[in-house]
Amino acid sequence: MTVSERGVLLSWIERTGTHAVLKFAERTPSGWTEPKQVAAGSDWFVNWADVPSVIRLADGSIYGHWLQKSGASTYAYDVRLARSTDNGNTFSTSFTPHQDGTQTEHGFASLFQMPGAGLGLVWLDGRAMKSGGHDSHESGGEMSVRGAIYDRAGKQISEAPIDLRVCECCPTAIAVTADGPIVAYRDRSPEEIRDIYVSRLVAGKWTTPGAVHADAWKIAACPVNGPALSADGKQVAIAWFTAKNEEPHAYLAFSANSGTSFAAPIRLDDVGALGRVDVQLLGNGSALATWIEFADGKAQFKSRRVESSGNKSAAFTVSSLGASRASGYPRMARFGNEVVFAWTETGDMPGVRAASMRLPVTSTAK
Repeated sequence: MTVSERGVLLSWIERTGTHAVLKFAERTPSGWTEPKQVAAGSDWFVNWADVPSVIRLADGSIYGHWLQKSGASTYAYDVRLARSTDNGNTFSTSFTPHQDGTQTEHGFASLFQMPGAGLGLVWLDGRAMKSGGHDSHESGGEMSVRGAIYDRAGKQISEAPIDLRVCECCPTAIAVTADGPIVAYRDRSPEEIRDIYVSRLVAGKWTTPGAVHADAWKIAACPVNGPALSADGKQVAIAWFTAKNEEPHAYLAFSANSGTSFAAPIRLDDVGALGRVDVQLLGNGSALATWIEFADGKAQFKSRRVESSGNKSAAFTVSSLGASRASGYPRMARFGNEVVFAWTETGDMPGVRAASMRLPVTSTAK
């Protein structure tokens, strides 16, 4: 889900065999609009973690992104973008934000409104993984995270690396602070420490990445569990998952300086977590966070309110979920005093479900 001045956009993929269709609907005071189609194809790379998105920019234009195969290798695929200037009724011919031309991985994109321009996005880029294989990264080079910016007419005006060695398949996150965009992702050190890092776009350049917190989670594999970001002025909230010492938990941390530094982590789960977090600042110094709680062999999509002081409300259950990867990444979005939750239901009739709640007018977690 993404949020614009008009409200919340929810996007999803429908599949029939190998044919995939990216659709979206918009939340209005009277409910969800009729779904519209962004693009369709039979050569897409569709999976549970690296999901497409649709975003409306300040000028009303709408961008959609998805993943499309670029070669015969399993992990040869590109990020594809399309733009609409007629409220999503039609979309442009698709294009890529990367021009390396390699048949390697390009995915886990996060789209955002670039202040003073048009579309901005970041993504994981495997152009240095010369063998072209996700499973052969040890001998094939490093995964990187890169960013690009487009002007209001849809023309790319920049593309640049942010970090040249990152975790291969953890989703990225981005938010826009009063001082500009901040991106979060899972880093990968030479010692296989895979903690959450951030970088900020300052004066047109990405700052040297730094860790949100020294979890020191050492794992010689990708956990496929990315961070979530929310920004309001100079305040930033970030949520993430870590499992150091085989203790899987979800955490949240606040920043009061646009992400230059973060306070100590605050644990979100009560027993244990599968991660797959999300977070939204509430405009009063607190944040609403979501995660998948895992206890007694059961998975639940849970949420609670957290204050920068560390005070937490009681956690509440949005929905029960399947514990497998098929349940995907539950999402949350806030527009005004309404919070919308969305998740994937598995089973005999899989589909996307949504629920909403109204926020109380209060500055304390209750």
